[in-house]
Amino acid sequence: MKVKTVLVTGATRGLGLAIAARLQREGYRVIATGRKETAEINQLCTHREADMGEVFFCPFDLSRTDLIHEFVRSVTGQYGPLYGLVNNAALGLDGVLATMHDSQIAQLIEVNVLSAILMTKYASRSMLMQGCGRIVNISSIISFTGFNGLSVYAATKSAMMGFTRSLARELGKAGVTVNAIAPGYMETAMTGGLRADQLESIRRRSPSARLTTVEDVAGGVFFLLSDDARSITGTTLTIDAGSTA
Repeated sequence: MKVKTVLVTGATRGLGLAIAARLQREGYRVIATGRKETAEINQLCTHREADMGEVFFCPFDLSRTDLIHEFVRSVTGQYGPLYGLVNNAALGLDGVLATMHDSQIAQLIEVNVLSAILMTKYASRSMLMQGCGRIVNISSIISFTGFNGLSVYAATKSAMMGFTRSLARELGKAGVTVNAIAPGYMETAMTGGLRADQLESIRRRSPSARLTTVEDVAGGVFFLLSDDARSITGTTLTIDAGSTA
């Protein structure tokens, strides 16, 4: 593919926005999804310099799992076959399991797991037809460290790791790699509920004495999409400033 098209979910802010921006700088054509367009993603879509890729915003609500097939078909029909998929979108609802509402549990599983699996199912078809492709699933270090009040969220992110390993075996012979990234704590809207002392405690645990940045993780995504990562599949790359070392 002369122009490699990558679909990034949850790309209107935070980590997804940073991923879209990094891929644009590296010359990819980025299809950014999210429920509503933001000023930040609009700026990426309208700003382009020489040797940079294009960003196109396609609104979509991932809770509408019944429409994912039609959405992917519409994207590939308009922009061509997909080279890559970054399953970044996720809900970060917190709550103690014993008192968490059943509807919140179902919502987390639907958006964080089911929608990502269905998005991958349909997006991978054009990769299989092309004989190459990259799938990157965004997980979390909470999958293996745990965190009070995030048991359901941790379960969904752990599911993405298992999904990554098994799918890598399914798609490997077709030239498609499947990997996950487990970011550490980042200063995003999802971690906005953490107190200042909690964030400071996380910083102290890091050998680098800092939090992971969204740009750090976006760089990892770019690497896994690149030709340099062609022999890397079925693994989870931890990017956490060393906090789990």
